[in-house]
Amino acid sequence: MEFESIPGVGAKTAAALAELDDAERALETGDVAALAEAPGITQGRAARIARGAIRREHDDDGAFLATDRAREVYREVLGLLADRTVTSYAEARLETFFPSGARSRVEEVREFAREAMERDADAAAIDALAGVEPLSEPRDVTVRDRCLATADAERYREATDAMPELSVEVVEDARGLAELARGYSTVIAIDEAFAGVDVEGDVRVEPDATERPAEIVPERALAFFAANRDRIRAAIDVHRASDLDPDCDLDALEGALERLDDDGTPAGDAELERLTNAVDDLDAAVGTSESVANDRLRESIREQDVTVEGSDLLSLVEQGAGVDSLLSRELADEYAAAVEAARENLIDALDLDSGEAEIARRAFGEDPTFPVEHDEDAISRLREELQAARDRRATRLKTELAQDLADERENARRLVRAALELDVELAVARFAADFECTMPDLVEPAAADGGTAAVQNGRERAGGVAIEGGRSPLLDVPIEEVDPVDYEVGGVALLSGVNSGGKTSTLDLVAAVVILTHMGLPVPAEDADIALFEDLHYHAKTQGTLDAGAFESTVREFADLATGGEGSLVLVDELESITEPGASAKIIAGILEALDENDATGVFVSHLAGEIRETADFEVTVDGIEAEGLVDGELQVNRSPVKDHLARSTPELIVEKLAGEHDSEFYGELLEKFE
Repeated sequence: MEFESIPGVGAKTAAALAELDDAERALETGDVAALAEAPGITQGRAARIARGAIRREHDDDGAFLATDRAREVYREVLGLLADRTVTSYAEARLETFFPSGARSRVEEVREFAREAMERDADAAAIDALAGVEPLSEPRDVTVRDRCLATADAERYREATDAMPELSVEVVEDARGLAELARGYSTVIAIDEAFAGVDVEGDVRVEPDATERPAEIVPERALAFFAANRDRIRAAIDVHRASDLDPDCDLDALEGALERLDDDGTPAGDAELERLTNAVDDLDAAVGTSESVANDRLRESIREQDVTVEGSDLLSLVEQGAGVDSLLSRELADEYAAAVEAARENLIDALDLDSGEAEIARRAFGEDPTFPVEHDEDAISRLREELQAARDRRATRLKTELAQDLADERENARRLVRAALELDVELAVARFAADFECTMPDLVEPAAADGGTAAVQNGRERAGGVAIEGGRSPLLDVPIEEVDPVDYEVGGVALLSGVNSGGKTSTLDLVAAVVILTHMGLPVPAEDADIALFEDLHYHAKTQGTLDAGAFESTVREFADLATGGEGSLVLVDELESITEPGASAKIIAGILEALDENDATGVFVSHLAGEIRETADFEVTVDGIEAEGLVDGELQVNRSPVKDHLARSTPELIVEKLAGEHDSEFYGELLEKFE
């Protein structure tokens, strides 16, 4: 795949994508998490790249949302979906869902959405999703106690690329290996030419070392799983709490994670813990053991009367003897007991085995001295023995665990990826449930003669837009408080009605349903038959009369639409506000005539529906949101537009109310003006 052919992808980004193991799959499926693993690519950037790749695959020019208001409605709808995500990944992933005029893309997402709507938004699964994030790759793993060695420049480059965690040293001969062995605990020569060398130290000749990373540098796998342990555990919990079917043994993976500590070292091994504690506590234990011996010896001296005759004292002085000789002669048993106590204390404090205990006993010698002091050479040897045993066991455990976890690495990736994708599916499922959505039926655009264009599910359906029981999700009230709306339009139509009767919210409903349909997602309605349009032009109500320049620009925009609007859906809210009412009626009539000739579909909300209908040179459909009357000053409205009906205005209703309440010719005559 030519990455630079994706819209918005340059040479630098293409190079980053090339470093991924399976970039093409990630681009085709919109796998934002996988794309974000490329160097320098954030999750948001990954979503934009995936969106560009999808557009290219389906030959989508990205021009479906043709106006600012259309784009606003899309962002509002997308925001409602994002509000129902748990992870930041799912929120970014939703950015790859966009309204498209390409039927192949719409059908692709519809298949996904149908499956998503079958998902059960279990509370436990949603709670577990809070801990799931895309897996990260530790970039700072460095191993300093071993190195690779080679005499070949080409192998040097290969080894450096294969194992960046290790130093790779260039040597010429066995002498070079010997020098490295003095600075590293382990030297691994990767050239066959070194086979059979006899060098002091831990020097191994392993030509295939770079092919066995889990064994040679187990820290790689351990660091990866240590950094992502909580995320993987959360993904495991998601699978257990949901209907996801994992393709690996969750218990085995979880058990392997239990054997790993937060810092990437093996956990749960009693022997390693014993050795580690012994090394860490050695100095403190030695000091405590000295104190035990000296305290015991002092107590023995206090409790005994030691008599030294003059001749004996003179002899000791002449011999240069000191207190040690006195201890040896008078307190030999007590001294031996004190030393034995020190030894036992050291052995018990460090929990030493028999071999280690033998070395530890030498830390306190037989020769009497006061105060009792340890033998530093013996302690150094004990420290070296404990450290070597600890390191050997840690290395073996690391290698074993790394090999086990290396086999689980791809399983972990799939688990996390599936959990993150579940969050996307659940967002769609929850949106559909919250707004009582259904999957719309796709129909062909309305025929030019106004007839039906397609037969689906055994019945004829008009092209364009047909919504039954639709509730706009854009209203700032609970969905259960929104009056359901039925509305159908198959060509161009005017929508009339009283102020605050719901004309704008009806346009918003149509826009939201059409946008969701073209996203391939469920729509907030009991039933919906929607044609696939090439683009959506939604013009919001203009605030105030436009000046000459802005008016000219608006007319030009509609001129372009009128001459090339076939396959377009046009929604316009009170275009008459752009200029004087008389001129507005003529302009709107002309626009409707052009759109009708081009077989476009459109709904124009206007208070000048009657004037426009009289001005237009074709029979304009006028639908009306009918007010049923005023009750206690409150307007009672049937929110579903009545087909082919010019709705009465609010002033007419008020005059009618007054005429009924007062026996006055004025109100009656005034009411006749509306007829």
